[in-house]
Amino acid sequence: MDIIDSIILGIIQGLTEFLPVSSSGHLELGKAILGDESIPKESLLFTVVLHFATALSTIVVFRKDVWSILKGVLKFQWNEDLQFASKIAVSMLPAAIIGYTYESELSRLFGGNIKLVGFMLILTALLLYLADKAKNTSKNISFKNAIVIGFAQAIAMLPGISRSGATISTSVLLGNDKTKAARFSFLMVVPLIFGKIAKDIIGGELTYDSGNFLSLSIGFIAAFISGLFACTWMISLVKKSKLIYFSIYCVIVGSIAIYIASN
Repeated sequence: MDIIDSIILGIIQGLTEFLPVSSSGHLELGKAILGDESIPKESLLFTVVLHFATALSTIVVFRKDVWSILKGVLKFQWNEDLQFASKIAVSMLPAAIIGYTYESELSRLFGGNIKLVGFMLILTALLLYLADKAKNTSKNISFKNAIVIGFAQAIAMLPGISRSGATISTSVLLGNDKTKAARFSFLMVVPLIFGKIAKDIIGGELTYDSGNFLSLSIGFIAAFISGLFACTWMISLVKKSKLIYFSIYCVIVGSIAIYIASN
């Protein structure tokens, strides 16, 4: 994989991890468009590195929240911070269970399945449209909501369904405050990313070639910087109810993907 490819894929990951347009779907489209035969061989390690970069950018943007939550957990007092951490833990269960149980089946859906990505992007567009039109979004996220949002995150393991789009839309449709919905959506995925990375490392599934160090580093930096920008921007967009633009975008890209895959 050359440097330009690393930068492009890093920026795609950084932007689409937070913007509700599906990072996994766009990475699949990006790999298909670039057509580099070296990408599939490095795909798992490169994808893990990019996800690690966006997880770190989330921690940087929400550093005050993360620190507050950690202090609440360490004190082990049933305060707002510990309750929030507990809701994050509850929301992780569906994705963790489904991901662990059906890991091989899910992995087979990746690797150039452009038509599936197209249809799932259109489904994402529908969710975003409904969320953008939602009214009475002023509630705090409850434990029951956290479970439902967690199932939305599990469904978003399919390539083409935006994780942030699915979780934020679900949260807003449940009547939750939009800013709090975005905050919860971005923070709930961080433990899952680190957990998946740890599992891959312990399981010996990641192989490293020192010759790829530069491309991995460049991809990491590109994903981290673009992730910082996208995360901050997305919080503002959700608050201002601007999801309709991403809905239109997903319909266009999804339709193009279906057309290309069908011809």
